[in-house]
Amino acid sequence: QVQLEESGGGLVQAGGSLRLSCVVSGRTVTNYIMAWFRQAPGKEREFVARLMKNSGVTYYADSVKGRFTISRDNIKNTVYLQMNSLKPEDTSVYYCAAKEYIGGDYNYWGQGTQVTVSS
Repeated sequence: QVQLEESGGGLVQAGGSLRLSCVVSGRTVTNYIMAWFRQAPGKEREFVARLMKNSGVTYYADSVKGRFTISRDNIKNTVYLQMNSLKPEDTSVYYCAAKEYIGGDYNYWGQGTQVTVSS
């Protein structure tokens, strides 16, 4: 049984930083393509970042390129999202997601963690 649990959200001022964590339990994180999504009030859920399970290649939404970094700690079985130069537009609930293979839908999801950026 694979479970994802996000943490690290909070309230920060514009220009500040936060580091979100996603702990993977049940299976090793290296078996999964990992991703972060976010959803703001009244908005559709949007893709933020992806980490390939074998190559470690990353991919980012244009809106966060150069500011956010997705990474993985195999020993801690945890995926991180380092968020720098935060903007009020980044205010959202952030979700960790996982899938085993490229091409399919993400079928494992965390419950989300709130990130609020004040102006």
